[in-house]
Amino acid sequence: MQSSIVIEAKFRGPPNSGNGGYISGAFADHLAAPKGGAGKAVQVTLRAPTPLDKEMQVIGVDAEHLEVKQGDLLIAQAERVELSVDVPKPPSFAAAAAAVKDSLALQPGLNSLVPGGLGFHPICFCCGADVDAKEGLRVFAAPVEGFDGVAAAWQADAGFADEDGFLPSAVIWAALDCPGQFAFMNDGIRTGLLGRMTAQIFQPVTASDQIVIIGWCMSIEGKKHFAGTAMFNQQGECCAVSKQVWIGRDES
Repeated sequence: MQSSIVIEAKFRGPPNSGNGGYISGAFADHLAAPKGGAGKAVQVTLRAPTPLDKEMQVIGVDAEHLEVKQGDLLIAQAERVELSVDVPKPPSFAAAAAAVKDSLALQPGLNSLVPGGLGFHPICFCCGADVDAKEGLRVFAAPVEGFDGVAAAWQADAGFADEDGFLPSAVIWAALDCPGQFAFMNDGIRTGLLGRMTAQIFQPVTASDQIVIIGWCMSIEGKKHFAGTAMFNQQGECCAVSKQVWIGRDES
């Protein structure tokens, strides 16, 4: 089975390629629903920068695996997997909101690719502070006292929701993306690009919810930096979780 997909420029992370979380969620959406496999996570491995506003081919290898290509170039691979993550207890929405001023997403002079831009990735669909709230998610993760990681107090713009008020899965994946990198940056470690993201959504998320998103460091193996992120609704329920691999400098 083969279909096509185009990632619009507004879903960028770096200036010229897609936000890792959004594109991973968009690719994961193309996997056929597994027979008896409800509850499985999807693992997306990014093999090349995802082009913007250009058609790519989604090729179903089987019911559990797919590839995304642009011509002969392999962009990504996705597969259904089991995911087990020990998720820390999050700080409150109020505590995360009070800490937002310390987010690296709001500090000037951190990105040389966007002159005059605010934050680490000024125009990123997830964490970009220079993106209007109707065009980007504005997830500003910051260190919170008493929590070993970072957290963001977040409420999506209603324009991202479907007709029933729920956020699409690719938007949830996108919101889970940057807090993993910010967790390492909070420890003084700058990682590179997202290389792999495995995520599982447990229940729907509404745009009206006051959400807490957390990110924490797991481990480092050479150039691979492992992080976890999770999303909680205002009832304190964990709605989604991810495990990420960021490819950075060898810390050994």
